Amino acid sequence: MAQAARKGRAMQNSALTGTAAAGAPLPAHEQVYRDLRDRVLFGELAPGAPVTIQGLVAATGAGMTPVREAIRRLVADGALAAHGNRRVSVPVLGPGDVEELLFARLALEPELARRAALRADAAGRAALAAEDAALDGAIARGDVAGYLRHNHGFHARLYALAAAPVLEGIAAGLWLRFGPSMRVVCGRAGTGRMPDRHKEILAALEAGDATRAGEAMARDVADGMALLAQAPGDSIDSP
Repeated sequence: MAQAARKGRAMQNSALTGTAAAGAPLPAHEQVYRDLRDRVLFGELAPGAPVTIQGLVAATGAGMTPVREAIRRLVADGALAAHGNRRVSVPVLGPGDVEELLFARLALEPELARRAALRADAAGRAALAAEDAALDGAIARGDVAGYLRHNHGFHARLYALAAAPVLEGIAAGLWLRFGPSMRVVCGRAGTGRMPDRHKEILAALEAGDATRAGEAMARDVADGMALLAQAPGDSIDSP
């Protein structure tokens, strides 16, 4: 059952995370890494929550070796924090962390949106619009998990259209760092209060207006990070 769940996760996120060639299954260690990465990214592991090999083995049904390797990689990604006595946890963002993330996101993500506006074709714009429609549905239902996945999906698809893999990879790493805290904020505030400038971005892409796309993305990023800055930096139980 756990193996089937991991396979479902991989299929659901294949467009966002870059799987192996079509029809070629990912190695087991890569599947485990991506599974655990998504658990962090979408806040299934809460800020401050301890992470243990035994706990993740039980939760995923994977072996100890691939889980240990996935934890090592996630620590290197900055998605998990290593402490003394071999303890690992999901980082809790402080005000300084939020400030740095805002600076970095504003430097990268508007530029990715500008590049996407110049490169997106009709099929790419249609895929973005479909992702945004799914996001709207999640907002209307108050579906926190759906909101987080489709909001990330919109940004990831948009950034892939920019054809700037270095910038895209850095942006993906930044999302890993604030994803768990966004789950906390969204759970407390409700989906209806979460920022959504995606219609502005879609309109800019339709017009091929790179400047408007970058400006809309900057507002989207600033709005979201402002909510994180207002949230207390305490840990909570995993949702």
